[in-house]
Amino acid sequence: MAGHETPVSTNLTPPAAAIYTQVKICGFTRAQDAIAACDCGVDAIGLVFYPPSTRNIEVAQAAELLESLPPFVSVTGLFLNAEKSLIDKVLQRVPLSLLQFHGTESAEFCEAFDRPYIKSVAMKSVDNVHQYTEQYKKARGFLLDSNMAGAAGGSGDTFDWSLVPTDLPAPLVLAGGLDNNNVHEAVIKVRPAAVDVSSGVESGKGIKDPAMMRSFINNVRAADSAINQSFAGDQ
Repeated sequence: MAGHETPVSTNLTPPAAAIYTQVKICGFTRAQDAIAACDCGVDAIGLVFYPPSTRNIEVAQAAELLESLPPFVSVTGLFLNAEKSLIDKVLQRVPLSLLQFHGTESAEFCEAFDRPYIKSVAMKSVDNVHQYTEQYKKARGFLLDSNMAGAAGGSGDTFDWSLVPTDLPAPLVLAGGLDNNNVHEAVIKVRPAAVDVSSGVESGKGIKDPAMMRSFINNVRAADSAINQSFAGDQ
């Protein structure tokens, strides 16, 4: 996810610079919703290339959607145990900034596309997060979600945030059941580099609600402000 140069620590020590939690909203199916998200200040949008999903987007539709976006908003493509040919087809038409592998893909497969990638961690299936993430040495980040291994996200379910390690080898993206009501607490407790939401800002499957997106992002910013004020008060 691009647009802000200051990295965010995933540990609980005072940061060298102000905390800024990046926001990714995933599962867009309509250009107007993606534009609305950009107007709300989103850092990254996610497109789902997984045909069984109700949020799946066709390649031509995705290419058209990207043409409507402003500069400096990154675009992530989500794939779940996809054939290499499908990913190659998408990349030929859709200039994705980042790949997100949400299934049981090997590190070798994830690295086969000469593109930065993040790897999801199915927190309801993975017993040892450190051991799992160690396999993906070139991952730019790890997305911790509430799904079972090999299952799609976007279920609206959360997981136990106390299980989140504070010393992963790459930035942490927190997902799984986040919404306007709990994202402030999630940022305060977990201190992720980024948060990822899909169903939590929808009025229907794949239909994003502008007011919900704005509220979600505002609550993230409020959490950032509270953290930064807390550190300032301790100095």
